[in-house]
Amino acid sequence: MLDGIRVIDFTNYLPGPFATLRLVDLGADIIKIEPPSGDPARNTGVPEGEETGAVFRAQNRGKKSVALNLKAEEDRAIALKLIAQADAVIESFRPNVMAKLGLSYEEVSKVNPKIVYVSITGYGKEGAMAELGSHDLNYLALSGILAQLKGREGRPVHPTNTFADFIGGMAASERILAGLVSRLKTGKGSYHCISLTDAMISLMTNHVLIEKETGYPYGVNVLNGSIVAYGLYETKDKRFMSMGALEPKFWEQFCHAVGRTDWITAHFSKAEAGNPVYEELQSLFKSKTLAEWTEFGQRVDCCLAPVLETGELATFPYFREREVIYESLDGVRQVRMHGDKQVNQQARPPEKGEHTQSVLKDL
Repeated sequence: MLDGIRVIDFTNYLPGPFATLRLVDLGADIIKIEPPSGDPARNTGVPEGEETGAVFRAQNRGKKSVALNLKAEEDRAIALKLIAQADAVIESFRPNVMAKLGLSYEEVSKVNPKIVYVSITGYGKEGAMAELGSHDLNYLALSGILAQLKGREGRPVHPTNTFADFIGGMAASERILAGLVSRLKTGKGSYHCISLTDAMISLMTNHVLIEKETGYPYGVNVLNGSIVAYGLYETKDKRFMSMGALEPKFWEQFCHAVGRTDWITAHFSKAEAGNPVYEELQSLFKSKTLAEWTEFGQRVDCCLAPVLETGELATFPYFREREVIYESLDGVRQVRMHGDKQVNQQARPPEKGEHTQSVLKDL
Protein backbone atom coordinates (compact mmCIF):
# COMPACT_ATOMS: atom_id res chain seq x y z
CA MET A 1 0.00 0.00 0.00
CA LEU A 2 2.86 2.41 0.79
CA ASP A 3 5.37 1.06 -1.72
CA GLY A 4 7.61 3.90 -2.85
CA ILE A 5 6.91 6.05 0.23
CA ARG A 6 10.12 6.89 2.09
CA VAL A 7 10.15 8.11 5.69
CA ILE A 8 13.24 9.49 7.45
CA ASP A 9 12.92 8.41 11.08
CA PHE A 10 14.81 10.38 13.73
CA THR A 11 12.96 8.75 16.67
CA ASN A 12 14.22 6.57 19.54
CA TYR A 13 12.81 4.24 22.18
CA LEU A 14 9.11 3.50 21.59
CA PRO A 15 6.42 5.92 20.29
CA GLY A 16 8.19 6.91 17.07
CA PRO A 17 9.61 3.48 16.23
CA PHE A 18 6.15 1.97 16.82
CA ALA A 19 4.66 4.57 14.46
CA THR A 20 7.11 3.73 11.68
CA LEU A 21 6.76 -0.01 12.35
CA ARG A 22 3.09 0.35 11.47
CA LEU A 23 4.16 2.02 8.21
CA VAL A 24 6.76 -0.68 7.48
CA ASP A 25 4.04 -3.31 7.60
CA LEU A 26 2.12 -1.26 5.03
CA GLY A 27 5.12 -1.28 2.69
CA ALA A 28 6.88 2.03 3.45
CA ASP A 29 10.66 2.41 3.20
CA ILE A 30 11.87 3.57 6.63
CA ILE A 31 15.38 4.98 6.99
CA LYS A 32 16.18 5.11 10.68
CA ILE A 33 18.76 7.77 11.56
CA GLU A 34 20.72 6.69 14.62
CA PRO A 35 23.45 8.54 16.52
CA PRO A 36 26.90 6.91 16.51
CA SER A 37 26.00 5.32 19.86
CA GLY A 38 22.75 3.93 18.40
CA ASP A 39 19.13 4.17 19.46
CA PRO A 40 19.20 3.94 23.31
CA ALA A 41 16.56 1.21 23.02
CA ARG A 42 19.32 -1.07 21.72
CA ASN A 43 20.66 -1.13 25.28
CA THR A 44 17.31 -1.24 27.10
CA GLY A 45 16.28 -4.55 28.66
CA VAL A 46 18.93 -6.67 26.96
CA PRO A 47 18.10 -10.31 27.80
CA GLU A 48 20.81 -12.79 28.68
CA GLY A 49 22.48 -14.15 25.56
CA GLU A 50 21.35 -11.25 23.37
CA GLU A 51 23.27 -8.20 22.20
CA THR A 52 20.30 -5.93 21.52
CA GLY A 53 17.41 -4.96 23.76
CA ALA A 54 13.97 -6.49 23.28
CA VAL A 55 12.29 -3.09 22.86
CA PHE A 56 14.49 -2.29 19.88
CA ARG A 57 14.07 -5.70 18.26
CA ALA A 58 10.30 -5.57 18.69
CA GLN A 59 9.81 -2.13 17.07
CA ASN A 60 12.40 -1.91 14.29
CA ARG A 61 12.11 -4.84 11.92
CA GLY A 62 12.35 -4.11 8.22
CA LYS A 63 13.94 -0.68 8.64
CA LYS A 64 17.26 0.59 7.31
CA SER A 65 19.73 2.01 9.81
CA VAL A 66 21.99 4.94 8.93
CA ALA A 67 24.36 6.19 11.61
CA LEU A 68 24.91 9.97 11.59
CA ASN A 69 26.30 12.50 14.04
CA LEU A 70 23.78 15.29 13.53
CA LYS A 71 26.01 17.75 15.41
CA ALA A 72 28.59 17.44 12.63
CA GLU A 73 28.06 19.69 9.61
CA GLU A 74 28.90 16.94 7.09
CA ASP A 75 26.44 14.46 8.59
CA ARG A 76 23.75 17.11 8.91
CA ALA A 77 24.18 17.83 5.19
CA ILE A 78 23.71 14.12 4.50
CA ALA A 79 20.50 14.13 6.54
CA LEU A 80 19.18 17.03 4.45
CA LYS A 81 20.02 15.18 1.23
CA LEU A 82 18.09 12.16 2.46
CA ILE A 83 15.15 14.35 3.40
CA ALA A 84 15.22 16.01 -0.01
CA GLN A 85 14.39 12.62 -1.55
CA ALA A 86 11.86 11.55 1.12
CA ASP A 87 8.11 11.83 1.58
CA ALA A 88 7.99 12.26 5.35
CA VAL A 89 10.09 13.00 8.42
CA ILE A 90 9.30 11.92 11.97
CA GLU A 91 11.23 13.00 15.06
CA SER A 92 10.78 12.72 18.82
CA PHE A 93 13.32 15.09 20.37
CA ARG A 94 12.29 17.74 22.86
CA PRO A 95 10.93 20.93 21.27
CA ASN A 96 13.55 23.06 19.47
CA VAL A 97 16.23 20.34 19.38
CA MET A 98 15.76 19.75 15.64
CA ALA A 99 15.88 23.53 15.10
CA LYS A 100 19.22 23.70 16.90
CA LEU A 101 20.47 20.94 14.61
CA GLY A 102 19.34 22.86 11.54
CA LEU A 103 16.68 20.25 10.77
CA SER A 104 13.48 22.04 11.73
CA TYR A 105 10.46 21.94 9.45
CA GLU A 106 11.30 25.46 8.27
CA GLU A 107 14.80 24.41 7.20
CA VAL A 108 13.73 21.04 5.81
CA SER A 109 10.90 22.52 3.74
CA LYS A 110 13.45 24.66 1.92
CA VAL A 111 15.03 21.54 0.41
CA ASN A 112 11.75 19.63 0.12
CA PRO A 113 8.58 21.78 0.10
CA LYS A 114 6.40 18.67 -0.18
CA ILE A 115 7.71 17.00 2.97
CA VAL A 116 5.25 15.78 5.63
CA TYR A 117 6.97 16.47 8.95
CA VAL A 118 5.73 15.01 12.26
CA SER A 119 7.11 15.81 15.72
CA ILE A 120 6.23 13.58 18.66
CA THR A 121 6.27 15.41 22.01
CA GLY A 122 5.01 14.86 25.51
CA TYR A 123 3.11 18.14 25.87
CA GLY A 124 3.31 19.89 22.51
CA LYS A 125 5.94 22.35 21.32
CA GLU A 126 4.62 25.43 23.16
CA GLY A 127 3.28 26.24 26.62
CA ALA A 128 4.46 25.95 30.22
CA MET A 129 4.94 22.17 30.12
CA ALA A 130 6.46 21.83 26.65
CA GLU A 131 10.06 21.54 27.86
CA LEU A 132 9.36 19.14 30.72
CA GLY A 133 10.69 15.59 30.59
CA SER A 134 8.05 12.92 31.14
CA HIS A 135 7.23 9.28 30.44
CA ASP A 136 4.24 7.09 29.70
CA LEU A 137 2.96 6.95 33.29
CA ASN A 138 2.91 10.76 33.45
CA TYR A 139 0.83 11.04 30.28
CA LEU A 140 -1.62 8.43 31.58
CA ALA A 141 -1.92 10.29 34.86
CA LEU A 142 -2.36 13.78 33.43
CA SER A 143 -4.88 12.73 30.76
CA GLY A 144 -7.29 11.22 33.30
CA ILE A 145 -6.81 7.70 31.94
CA LEU A 146 -4.99 6.41 35.02
CA ALA A 147 -7.85 7.49 37.29
CA GLN A 148 -10.10 5.12 35.30
CA LEU A 149 -7.91 2.13 36.21
CA LYS A 150 -8.55 1.74 39.92
CA GLY A 151 -8.66 -1.32 42.12
CA ARG A 152 -11.44 -1.96 44.61
CA GLU A 153 -9.67 0.09 47.26
CA GLY A 154 -9.67 3.13 44.94
CA ARG A 155 -5.94 3.17 44.21
CA PRO A 156 -4.88 3.60 40.56
CA VAL A 157 -3.42 0.40 39.12
CA HIS A 158 0.05 0.77 37.58
CA PRO A 159 -0.31 -0.66 34.03
CA THR A 160 2.32 -3.07 32.71
CA ASN A 161 1.82 -1.80 29.17
CA THR A 162 2.91 1.67 28.02
CA PHE A 163 -0.38 2.73 26.49
CA ALA A 164 0.56 6.36 25.79
CA ASP A 165 3.66 5.29 23.86
CA PHE A 166 1.70 2.94 21.63
CA ILE A 167 -1.43 5.07 21.17
CA GLY A 168 0.76 8.12 20.58
CA GLY A 169 2.61 6.10 17.93
CA MET A 170 -0.69 5.29 16.25
CA ALA A 171 -1.62 8.98 16.29
CA ALA A 172 1.73 9.84 14.69
CA SER A 173 1.39 7.26 11.90
CA GLU A 174 -2.19 8.44 11.35
CA ARG A 175 -0.96 12.01 10.94
CA ILE A 176 1.76 11.00 8.47
CA LEU A 177 -0.86 9.26 6.35
CA ALA A 178 -3.20 12.26 6.60
CA GLY A 179 -0.34 14.52 5.54
CA LEU A 180 0.39 12.35 2.53
CA VAL A 181 -3.27 12.42 1.48
CA SER A 182 -3.32 16.21 1.89
CA ARG A 183 -0.24 16.49 -0.30
CA LEU A 184 -1.96 14.48 -3.02
CA LYS A 185 -4.82 16.99 -2.99
CA THR A 186 -2.86 20.23 -2.56
CA GLY A 187 0.67 19.43 -3.72
CA LYS A 188 1.99 20.93 -0.48
CA GLY A 189 3.82 19.50 2.50
CA SER A 190 2.78 20.08 6.10
CA TYR A 191 3.96 20.17 9.71
CA HIS A 192 2.30 18.25 12.55
CA CYS A 193 3.08 18.23 16.28
CA ILE A 194 1.76 15.20 18.17
CA SER A 195 1.37 15.39 21.95
CA LEU A 196 1.29 12.01 23.69
CA THR A 197 -0.87 13.57 26.40
CA ASP A 198 -3.33 14.82 23.78
CA ALA A 199 -3.42 11.35 22.21
CA MET A 200 -4.42 9.89 25.57
CA ILE A 201 -7.01 12.49 26.50
CA SER A 202 -8.69 11.84 23.15
CA LEU A 203 -9.82 8.56 24.74
CA MET A 204 -11.78 10.50 27.34
CA THR A 205 -14.55 11.79 25.04
CA ASN A 206 -17.38 9.84 26.72
CA HIS A 207 -16.06 10.52 30.19
CA VAL A 208 -15.72 14.29 29.78
CA LEU A 209 -19.23 14.68 28.36
CA ILE A 210 -20.90 12.37 30.89
CA GLU A 211 -19.11 13.94 33.87
CA LYS A 212 -20.19 17.41 32.77
CA GLU A 213 -23.84 16.36 32.37
CA THR A 214 -24.24 13.98 35.30
CA GLY A 215 -21.22 14.34 37.60
CA TYR A 216 -20.35 10.66 37.08
CA PRO A 217 -16.58 10.45 36.35
CA TYR A 218 -16.25 6.90 35.00
CA GLY A 219 -17.85 7.05 31.58
CA VAL A 220 -20.63 4.75 30.41
CA ASN A 221 -21.67 3.10 33.68
CA VAL A 222 -22.75 -0.23 32.18
CA LEU A 223 -19.22 -0.68 30.81
CA ASN A 224 -17.31 -0.35 34.08
CA GLY A 225 -18.19 -3.66 35.72
CA SER A 226 -21.27 -2.42 37.54
CA ILE A 227 -23.77 -4.86 35.94
CA VAL A 228 -23.79 -8.66 35.97
CA ALA A 229 -23.76 -9.07 32.18
CA TYR A 230 -20.59 -7.06 31.59
CA GLY A 231 -17.58 -7.84 33.73
CA LEU A 232 -14.79 -10.17 34.77
CA TYR A 233 -15.40 -13.47 36.54
CA GLU A 234 -12.92 -15.73 38.30
CA THR A 235 -12.78 -19.38 37.22
CA LYS A 236 -12.15 -22.62 39.12
CA ASP A 237 -8.42 -22.44 38.40
CA LYS A 238 -8.20 -18.80 39.54
CA ARG A 239 -8.11 -17.37 36.02
CA PHE A 240 -10.60 -14.88 34.60
CA MET A 241 -13.21 -14.74 31.87
CA SER A 242 -14.57 -11.56 30.29
CA MET A 243 -18.34 -11.36 29.91
CA GLY A 244 -19.63 -8.73 27.47
CA ALA A 245 -23.27 -9.71 27.00
CA LEU A 246 -24.70 -6.19 26.75
CA GLU A 247 -27.34 -6.93 24.11
CA PRO A 248 -30.34 -8.93 25.38
CA LYS A 249 -29.85 -11.72 22.81
CA PHE A 250 -26.35 -12.50 24.07
CA TRP A 251 -27.41 -12.50 27.73
CA GLU A 252 -30.42 -14.67 26.93
CA GLN A 253 -28.28 -17.16 24.99
CA PHE A 254 -25.90 -17.39 27.94
CA CYS A 255 -28.75 -17.91 30.41
CA HIS A 256 -30.33 -20.62 28.25
CA ALA A 257 -26.98 -22.39 27.78
CA VAL A 258 -26.32 -22.58 31.53
CA GLY A 259 -29.89 -23.56 32.32
CA ARG A 260 -30.73 -20.40 34.24
CA THR A 261 -33.53 -18.73 32.30
CA ASP A 262 -34.64 -17.21 35.59
CA TRP A 263 -31.63 -14.85 35.29
CA ILE A 264 -32.82 -13.26 32.04
CA THR A 265 -34.74 -10.46 33.74
CA ALA A 266 -31.65 -9.61 35.83
CA HIS A 267 -29.70 -8.57 32.73
CA PHE A 268 -28.80 -5.10 34.02
CA SER A 269 -28.87 -5.84 37.72
CA LYS A 270 -25.97 -4.66 39.88
CA ALA A 271 -22.77 -6.64 40.18
CA GLU A 272 -22.61 -6.26 43.92
CA ALA A 273 -22.91 -8.27 47.11
CA GLY A 274 -26.52 -8.87 48.04
CA ASN A 275 -27.65 -9.43 44.47
CA PRO A 276 -28.41 -13.18 44.39
CA VAL A 277 -27.93 -13.42 40.60
CA TYR A 278 -24.47 -11.88 40.84
CA GLU A 279 -23.46 -14.14 43.69
CA GLU A 280 -24.77 -17.24 41.90
CA LEU A 281 -23.03 -16.15 38.69
CA GLN A 282 -19.73 -15.85 40.54
CA SER A 283 -20.19 -19.36 41.94
CA LEU A 284 -21.08 -20.71 38.50
CA PHE A 285 -17.89 -19.37 36.93
CA LYS A 286 -15.84 -20.81 39.78
CA SER A 287 -17.28 -24.25 39.02
CA LYS A 288 -15.40 -24.58 35.71
CA THR A 289 -11.84 -23.96 34.54
CA LEU A 290 -10.69 -21.31 32.10
CA ALA A 291 -10.34 -23.95 29.38
CA GLU A 292 -13.89 -25.17 29.96
CA TRP A 293 -15.34 -21.67 29.85
CA THR A 294 -13.25 -20.85 26.76
CA GLU A 295 -14.74 -23.85 24.96
CA PHE A 296 -18.18 -22.73 26.12
CA GLY A 297 -17.61 -19.23 24.75
CA GLN A 298 -16.56 -20.63 21.37
CA ARG A 299 -19.69 -22.79 21.23
CA VAL A 300 -22.28 -20.38 22.67
CA ASP A 301 -22.52 -16.94 21.06
CA CYS A 302 -22.68 -14.88 24.24
CA CYS A 303 -19.66 -12.51 24.16
CA LEU A 304 -17.49 -14.61 26.46
CA ALA A 305 -13.69 -14.63 26.08
CA PRO A 306 -10.73 -15.67 28.26
CA VAL A 307 -8.30 -13.21 29.82
CA LEU A 308 -5.13 -14.51 28.17
CA GLU A 309 -1.60 -14.20 29.47
CA THR A 310 1.22 -13.10 27.14
CA GLY A 311 2.63 -16.59 26.70
CA GLU A 312 -0.77 -17.92 25.59
CA LEU A 313 -1.32 -15.51 22.71
CA ALA A 314 0.73 -17.31 20.05
CA THR A 315 -1.11 -20.61 20.55
CA PHE A 316 -4.64 -19.27 20.93
CA PRO A 317 -6.61 -20.42 17.84
CA TYR A 318 -7.67 -16.95 16.71
CA PHE A 319 -4.11 -15.58 16.60
CA ARG A 320 -2.62 -18.85 15.35
CA GLU A 321 -5.01 -19.06 12.39
CA ARG A 322 -4.30 -15.47 11.37
CA GLU A 323 -0.54 -15.77 12.07
CA VAL A 324 -0.66 -12.47 13.94
CA ILE A 325 2.29 -13.62 16.06
CA TYR A 326 5.13 -15.24 14.15
CA GLU A 327 8.79 -16.13 14.34
CA SER A 328 11.02 -14.17 11.96
CA LEU A 329 13.87 -15.99 10.26
CA ASP A 330 16.33 -14.73 12.87
CA GLY A 331 14.19 -16.30 15.61
CA VAL A 332 12.62 -13.08 16.96
CA ARG A 333 8.98 -13.39 17.94
CA GLN A 334 7.10 -10.56 16.26
CA VAL A 335 3.54 -9.20 16.15
CA ARG A 336 1.96 -8.04 12.89
CA MET A 337 0.72 -4.47 13.05
CA HIS A 338 -2.22 -5.06 10.71
CA GLY A 339 -3.95 -8.39 11.16
CA ASP A 340 -5.25 -8.52 7.60
CA LYS A 341 -1.91 -7.67 5.96
CA GLN A 342 0.89 -10.15 5.34
CA VAL A 343 4.41 -9.16 6.35
CA ASN A 344 7.86 -10.04 5.12
CA GLN A 345 8.86 -12.67 7.64
CA GLN A 346 12.48 -12.29 6.55
CA ALA A 347 12.48 -8.69 7.80
CA ARG A 348 14.66 -8.22 10.87
CA PRO A 349 15.81 -5.30 13.02
CA PRO A 350 18.90 -3.64 11.48
CA GLU A 351 22.34 -3.57 12.98
CA LYS A 352 23.45 -0.10 14.00
CA GLY A 353 24.45 1.78 10.87
CA GLU A 354 24.03 -1.35 8.77
CA HIS A 355 22.72 0.53 5.73
CA THR A 356 24.80 3.69 5.98
CA GLN A 357 27.03 2.90 3.01
CA SER A 358 24.31 1.53 0.74
CA VAL A 359 21.93 4.43 1.42
CA LEU A 360 24.63 7.07 0.96
CA LYS A 361 25.71 5.38 -2.27
CA ASP A 362 22.16 5.80 -3.57
CA LEU A 363 22.43 9.53 -2.91
